[in-house]
Amino acid sequence: MDCEKILYEELRPEEFLERVNARPIAYLPLGTLEWHGMHLPLGSDGIQSRGVFEALAKKIGGVVLPMLFLGPDPVSDGSGSEFYGMDAISFEAGRPQQLVGSAYHIDDDLFASLLDTICKNLSRAGFKVVVGHGHGPSTSAFAKNKEKLEGKYGLLLFNLWELGFAGDEGIQTDHAAANETSLVMALRPDLADISRIADDCPPVGVSGKDPRLHSSESDGRRIIQKNVDVVSKKLTHIMEKYPVGDKIIKYDGVKNLIRG
Repeated sequence: MDCEKILYEELRPEEFLERVNARPIAYLPLGTLEWHGMHLPLGSDGIQSRGVFEALAKKIGGVVLPMLFLGPDPVSDGSGSEFYGMDAISFEAGRPQQLVGSAYHIDDDLFASLLDTICKNLSRAGFKVVVGHGHGPSTSAFAKNKEKLEGKYGLLLFNLWELGFAGDEGIQTDHAAANETSLVMALRPDLADISRIADDCPPVGVSGKDPRLHSSESDGRRIIQKNVDVVSKKLTHIMEKYPVGDKIIKYDGVKNLIRG
């Protein structure tokens, strides 16, 4: 059983410092709680990006952060209600409908401010590189703010499309269609159920190649491995400019707060 600890929230201070000293990479899963068809879980975005990040962290080091479930998306108003993302895209023009389970929307400026705060904290914690990926609009916003955040906090920012492959061979390049379905099937086969999609009608909220015809667990494993191999080589090369850290846990003037 693989017991290597790579999730930020599970690391004790000395374990955290050991990983950051060795490889100061933070992996940020840009997930959402969002409709992904009848056949995939609502947290599909985070499940996919976190799964790939865990594979990268185990291969080359670094720390995987908790999923950021809030994300931006185009918004449309109708009949006094707010609709975003697939609420509008999934239906005929002028007929947006709220898709069950979607609870993630945050406006662009607030999301940019959230990324700024996250990068500020990660830089303070000792990271040098931040890899963010997941929900399409979140990944695009991460890339849009890249230059400003790099200059402000002395970090390097990347997404998996920059470091790996795009198109059908990339990580999360459609919405609940063949690519994302295959990735979830590979990472969490217990959560994907193609049989939930009716055979005689177009699936609701699915954009891309038909997952009923073009998705498989084996395709998902192949895509993940292909990207992990390429991304790990590129990140390893990038990290050559950073020497191994030597930070230790040492505090002076500790106040005794123990009672009893």
